[in-house]
Amino acid sequence: MHSIHSEHSSHFARSSQLSLHGVTKRYGDRTVLDQVSFSLAPGEKAGVVGDNGAGKSTLLRLLAGEERPDVGELTVAAPGGTGYLAQTLGLPAEATVQDAVDLALAELRALESALRRTEIALAEATSDAELEDALAAYARLTEQYEARDGYGADARVDAALHELGLPGLARNRRLGTLSGGERSRLALAATLASRPELLLLDEPTNDLDDRAVRWLEEHLRAHRGTVVAVTHDRVFLERITTTVLEVDGGRVSRHGNGYAGYRAAKAAERRRRQQQYDEWRAELDRSRRLAEAGVARLDGIPRKMPKACFGHGGFRMRGRAHGAMSRIRNAKERVERLTANPVTPPPDPLSFTARIATAGGAGGMGGTGGTGVAPAAELDGVVVEGRLHVPELRLGPAERLLVTGPNGAGKSTLLRVLAGELRPDAGVVVVPGRVGHLRQEETPWPPGLTVLEAFAHGRPGDRDEHADRLLSLGLFEPEALRLRVGELSYGQRRRIELARLVSEPVDLLLLDEPTNHLSPALVEELEAALVAYTGALVLVTHDRRMRSRFTGSRMELREGAVAGGR
Repeated sequence: MHSIHSEHSSHFARSSQLSLHGVTKRYGDRTVLDQVSFSLAPGEKAGVVGDNGAGKSTLLRLLAGEERPDVGELTVAAPGGTGYLAQTLGLPAEATVQDAVDLALAELRALESALRRTEIALAEATSDAELEDALAAYARLTEQYEARDGYGADARVDAALHELGLPGLARNRRLGTLSGGERSRLALAATLASRPELLLLDEPTNDLDDRAVRWLEEHLRAHRGTVVAVTHDRVFLERITTTVLEVDGGRVSRHGNGYAGYRAAKAAERRRRQQQYDEWRAELDRSRRLAEAGVARLDGIPRKMPKACFGHGGFRMRGRAHGAMSRIRNAKERVERLTANPVTPPPDPLSFTARIATAGGAGGMGGTGGTGVAPAAELDGVVVEGRLHVPELRLGPAERLLVTGPNGAGKSTLLRVLAGELRPDAGVVVVPGRVGHLRQEETPWPPGLTVLEAFAHGRPGDRDEHADRLLSLGLFEPEALRLRVGELSYGQRRRIELARLVSEPVDLLLLDEPTNHLSPALVEELEAALVAYTGALVLVTHDRRMRSRFTGSRMELREGAVAGGR
């Protein structure tokens, strides 16, 4: 493996500072982060987790200086520089690979420009004082540049691109000719090659194959500086993080002992909150029963008594009535206090609650007498020139197939052929039933659409029906249905695609990187839903945990050809 590390980074773990105190960030009237306070020690490796739209990417943008807090104090001091990997490259399609590299190496390029200006100042110095100032500046800039091995930065970009599956990528190539995954890997390679003291990474494992992820993990473990990474990758969290920052409800909580410590803390917190709720609920029920029993006893005491009862026995009756009323009053007061100060149960996380139904379409899945013997999909001699060659593939009506292979192997092309979205140059494709396809690329929704409008787009039914159906999936809270698509995070937009997919029954489910940008909790809900799904499934995923748990057939693609499995 190529290495892009150096002993120059050894000073990092002693110099950086990162802290937030009372930081609040709003967008309009929506508070995303509220009174956030935490700090990271030099050299810590923090994983940032939380639900989609919780504010994880916002937190990273604040740390990177891309945005400023509305309230609070934010200190980020990294003398060795900061490298920030956003979820999207942020350059136009006509920009080049070199433009992307220069953007990621901006701090080093700025040092290079400053060194050139200082060299000119040295040459043009007309006095000893000017020469002394220029020499001091040149020494300081050179020390900073050499500390990050700026002279080897471009070579490190090439080495990182090789490890991430993009060897020999021409610097003059237009970004518009690269896939989304290739652009992501380019940005990651250049960010790592800049050798910053502080690394801020937003979903760095997306679009990486196993070899590339292992290389990234080795690189980050060897990094002497501080790392803050937003990620949904559970294995990555286990192997890399020393600290987990959870963003939830506008707040950020810090958990030590890595991902295992975070999961243990969350389980303990849930048990504690459940116990508090159970105790509150039991006391409320007891107080209500006491009040009801007191009322029943009081009703049994005559309201009017004959004159003969106004003796000693009458006194006892009146005493019992007075005592019952006192107990009723006390019980009702306890009920009022408890209901005025309720203890809420631990919230159920947004979950994938839908059972993905089959459509009962043609080809034996409810058709042909319901025999269930006809295949869900058949491919015979399929060729997509230069991209895919599958001599034969037969998928049973309840069969599961995991398609693996490096980036560019033809996995997404195979799914597009099965979905009927790409016509092969040769061969026969037979898919008799209804198909659901979750693409790796997101649908370009108009940014002005609301979440509900995007979910309902092109579907019959009224607004209330669509709202009820969407809320029943557990993927969005009620207030989120009014948000505009342009206001959503990538992960929230991904949820719209997922919601549309599972809200209609399908016979053949095609999933292309379904866990990208989903929280670890939601990924586990998705896994459970897939286990319960009874139709045919073709899955493409880089999620190592999901692959390790997959039960079914496997097929490996390399350079568009079937290399193994089945």
